Amino acid sequence: MSANPIDHADAFDTYLPIDIDDAELERILEKAELPALLAALAKLTGDTSLVPPSLKPPHTRKSFIPMPQGGLDEAQQKEARRLAFDAIRRYRDGEIQTPGHTDDAELRAIVSFLITRDFDDYRDLLIHEVADHDVGAPQWTLSELDPDRPFKVLIIGAGITGVVAAYRLKQAGVEHVVLEKNPEIGGTWWENTYPGCRLDTSNYAYSFSFAQKTDWPQKFSRQSEIQDYVLKVAHDYGVRDRIVFNTLVRSVIYDEEAGEWEVTAVTDGEVRVHRANVVISGTGQLNSPKLPNIEGMDSFAGASMHSARWNHDVSLKGKRVAIIGTGASAYQIAPAIADEVGKLEVFQRSAPWLLPTADYLDDISPELMWLFRHIPGYARWYRFWQFWLATEGRMPTVTADEGWSEEGSIGAINHAFRQELEAEFRRQLADRPDLIDKVIPTYPAGAKRLLRDNGQWSATLRKPHVDLVTEGIERIVPEGVVTADGVLHEVDVIAYATGFRADEFLADMEVRGRDGVEVHEYWDGDPRAYATMTVPGFPNFFICGGPNSAVAANGSAIFIVECSIEYILECIRTLVVKRLKDMEPTDAATDAFVGKIDRANRARAWGAEGVTSWYRNKTGRVSAVWPFELLEFWNMTRGPAEGDYRFTPLGELTTQAAE
Repeated sequence: MSANPIDHADAFDTYLPIDIDDAELERILEKAELPALLAALAKLTGDTSLVPPSLKPPHTRKSFIPMPQGGLDEAQQKEARRLAFDAIRRYRDGEIQTPGHTDDAELRAIVSFLITRDFDDYRDLLIHEVADHDVGAPQWTLSELDPDRPFKVLIIGAGITGVVAAYRLKQAGVEHVVLEKNPEIGGTWWENTYPGCRLDTSNYAYSFSFAQKTDWPQKFSRQSEIQDYVLKVAHDYGVRDRIVFNTLVRSVIYDEEAGEWEVTAVTDGEVRVHRANVVISGTGQLNSPKLPNIEGMDSFAGASMHSARWNHDVSLKGKRVAIIGTGASAYQIAPAIADEVGKLEVFQRSAPWLLPTADYLDDISPELMWLFRHIPGYARWYRFWQFWLATEGRMPTVTADEGWSEEGSIGAINHAFRQELEAEFRRQLADRPDLIDKVIPTYPAGAKRLLRDNGQWSATLRKPHVDLVTEGIERIVPEGVVTADGVLHEVDVIAYATGFRADEFLADMEVRGRDGVEVHEYWDGDPRAYATMTVPGFPNFFICGGPNSAVAANGSAIFIVECSIEYILECIRTLVVKRLKDMEPTDAATDAFVGKIDRANRARAWGAEGVTSWYRNKTGRVSAVWPFELLEFWNMTRGPAEGDYRFTPLGELTTQAAE
């Protein structure tokens, strides 16, 4: 193995010199996010007295709602600013020399200041997140391992997964090609351009570990800003030239004798056949829009569109608009168009739980931006702080207590969480009691994805020209929507905010493995995968964003993608080093893994009896969500457990069990 990562910038964060006086520095620090700043300064200076126990952000909170400054009180904030001011001043004036290396004892003190978990368990994961170099880069190249072996990887999709996979394969010197159905990079961020589309994960947590950005304009950025970021990363990291655009994959068929996949795709109307040793599906779970099955949809005389296929040529000004659905996209669309339309009716089947987030639509302050640009490492520690608050720290709120019987919750913590969220609804709608029963969900908090809320949903529903309709839809007619109570809701435009075919992994694609078995027939409506990525009978085929890989209460999809791609690279390394034709998981290993997943999902809010959501497939099993802490996903993806795989050596046609 190489001693250093391949093809990466040793320091990929650059900073400006500090040239302000003390008074200006004190003013700027009033806007700092203090816990992460103290951690960054301790790392920068090697002085762990900057992260004293007296200023540790409280993690046993009176509130489940995220608190400013991690819950530090005014006196603690004042002391934190004093420590930060002194450290930055000394750094500015050249009074301290920054250490070149942080040892484990120092890192333990800094990390333990921010989190409550065991440092030794999390050490490698944390270093991956806050290191000032590309820790996730492959530590090998194909030319080092076997320079004479031809090896090619085909990636389906040029969204987040495709960009990460292409970059890692480039680092490893492995030939690859990316087939993308759209004319541009970005995946879901290219396709979803509906009004109000933005992140519900902090920008600094939803970003590549190897390509950090210190100048996000907002805390939860708009679709266009995320799309621009992905485009820039693809350009700067040299992966764009490996992408074939306007290419729709029709079939992926395994040639057992050759140990290769034959991929048939249509590029700009021309059928082309590609061959590869390994195929990585990067299509994700939320890529195929789902329309509801409502009688008469085709009869509607006005304009209609799915949220993921928004038609910007349709003017909404002064129009009567219906939004069908109240999930994440509807929650963003309604406030964005409410002041433009003449009448807005939102048709709700089940109400969403909202997580109060006061700064959801806020810009990053100029002062915080200044700190990110001038304090080495601050943006990365801020990223880690946001990552932590939205990951492991939230899992207890969605965990069931054995024997719990209180209706609408699954345990004591979940019940308290529900009560706090419900109280926020009642506070926001105190002047509209007619809406309260409509907007408070009957299912446990966390059973479906929590939506970030700064009060915009309640404010929209309170507008005099906005109605929340909870009667079921009976049919659609040329004039509009007819509900079960017989009322005709006349509208000019219908927006279907009805989600995706998330339970149909690899939708609209034929995938045939050994003996010609097609993957959807193999699954029979119940997608299952070992380690969320590999399926028995489909050797060298990896599904990034596969069954049970989505994060519901904890984490960023980018973390899951990066871990998954690092795992796949280690599988490729195994194939090359051991001179293998192919590898696939055993049935026993897959059954054991899926059984473990199922048991854990049943103990989470989304696995509660009676809960329905896109997390469940047609059989009722939760096949979308990862039910464990992210640490377990990290540990699982450090490399393949070879005893769980069957291997075919080069030159052999029969798959043999690993010894």
